[in-house]
Amino acid sequence: MEKIETLEDFYKRKFDWMPESVRKEIGHFNIFPHEPIEAGKTRAIPYKRRDFYKIMFVVGNIEMNYADKVVEVKKQAILYSNPQIPYQCNHLERIEEGIYCIFNTEFFHKFGDLNQYSLFQPKGNHVFELTDEQAEQVKLIYKKMNEELQSDYIHKYDLLRNMVFELIHFAMKIQPSTGQDKTHINASQRISTLFLELLERQFPIEENHPKINLRSASDFANQLNVHVNHLNRAIKETTDKTTTQLIADRVLQEAKILLRHSQLNIAEIAFSLGFVEVTHFNNFFKKHVSVSPSKFRNA
Repeated sequence: MEKIETLEDFYKRKFDWMPESVRKEIGHFNIFPHEPIEAGKTRAIPYKRRDFYKIMFVVGNIEMNYADKVVEVKKQAILYSNPQIPYQCNHLERIEEGIYCIFNTEFFHKFGDLNQYSLFQPKGNHVFELTDEQAEQVKLIYKKMNEELQSDYIHKYDLLRNMVFELIHFAMKIQPSTGQDKTHINASQRISTLFLELLERQFPIEENHPKINLRSASDFANQLNVHVNHLNRAIKETTDKTTTQLIADRVLQEAKILLRHSQLNIAEIAFSLGFVEVTHFNNFFKKHVSVSPSKFRNA
């Protein structure tokens, strides 16, 4: 399976050096402008998972690949990436202007869980097209970030965390509010939230996490210490989907990623996703995608 790019890999690939904070494996934050690409040349950010977060502002026409989804930026946008979601950025030569910040989980240790925000979740929006006015607001935040990073203020990283949150909430306010955002959190929603966190914790499939352990509604109910009927009612009430459907959707999403972007054979993928027989996996995949895993991989 393709190796996850670490902060160390990133710095070696880009600059052939590493800041001391990366070497010591402590909280890390940095900002970079997009380097201009020589005329006539093309370049793409390779498709893979990273073990760090990235928030990128770009002006230009590029494409972002997320698993089986392609999102086009037509003019200007802000993009959010995290360790759970593999991605690829194409047509970097079309970027007229751009800047991005990177940071790891340790940078926000005891300062909040970033994965609670939809733009860092697998099914959330990760690309937000901006108006000219919104683009100027984002550029101003990055300008303040850059100035603060260069300062010698002893508490500058507290301010930088606040600015990252400012970028997060900037995009969250752009997307339309949902009914669930306005609903008082009740017992069913708490159970649903715990279920979704437990489901997501099983992914991604990679070297240090080669197989999922919870595969059925009963598995999750036992782990959450609730009756399976109670879990099913809570999930249906809060998501309008069944527990089995949500599990299948997430397994299917990971199956597509592994088929397209890993070296695992189909039997190994089936095993890693909790299927006892490869034929069960083939039938499951064909039922939801209308083609076999092998045809999907070779398409």
